[in-house]
Amino acid sequence: MNKSIGFMGGFYAISEWVMRFSITNLLWVLFNLPIGLLLLSLLYLEDSAGVIYLVVPIVVLLPVLFFPATTALFAKAREWVREEVDTRHPRFFFSYYKENYKTSFLAGLVFVALWIVLIADIYYFSSRHEGLMSLFMIMGILLFVCTMNFFSVVVHYNMTFLARLKHAFVLTIGSPLVFLAVALCSGVILYISLYIFPLLIPLFTGSLLAFLSFSAFYRLHRKIAG
Repeated sequence: MNKSIGFMGGFYAISEWVMRFSITNLLWVLFNLPIGLLLLSLLYLEDSAGVIYLVVPIVVLLPVLFFPATTALFAKAREWVREEVDTRHPRFFFSYYKENYKTSFLAGLVFVALWIVLIADIYYFSSRHEGLMSLFMIMGILLFVCTMNFFSVVVHYNMTFLARLKHAFVLTIGSPLVFLAVALCSGVILYISLYIFPLLIPLFTGSLLAFLSFSAFYRLHRKIAG
């Protein structure tokens, strides 16, 4: 009897976590649906001359949609990591979306600009200086981890915008363990989602990335705070 109760309790807990991750991830996908449709169109585009007509709206929509939605996703992940889920008075995804929209939009402008510069450098130098590709690869990983760390900083600290940017940068280069945890976990999840099991993308990919990234960040925060 006790084993049966324990099994049912464990099954309920797992089901609850699956629901949290999947529902939040679906909301994140829904908010980014225009970007997703443009990316799909880009993948199946046969005329290379039309690339610019798809890339430009994607770049424009990233600060407008992707960054605010991803900040809301990290805010929900913060609830889960800190075990702050309140079923009586829950904070909804859209509530976090509105709350952090301005900061997320500004961050989107900064990070999208940095990504554009990096991608342009890769495109320009890839056929001219192959030795630089390793450097650009390292810079890409650093920028990716810094972007992820910024989302964690935004939802956890009440700072000015510039202070949040600085904190995310210092965290990225100053904490090798957090850097490795975010980079490796993200790399594995993205590889599985893109090449092995694409169904993860609409159901769990975003939520898993946010949860694991914030977990690494929060572990360091608690260690520093004592």
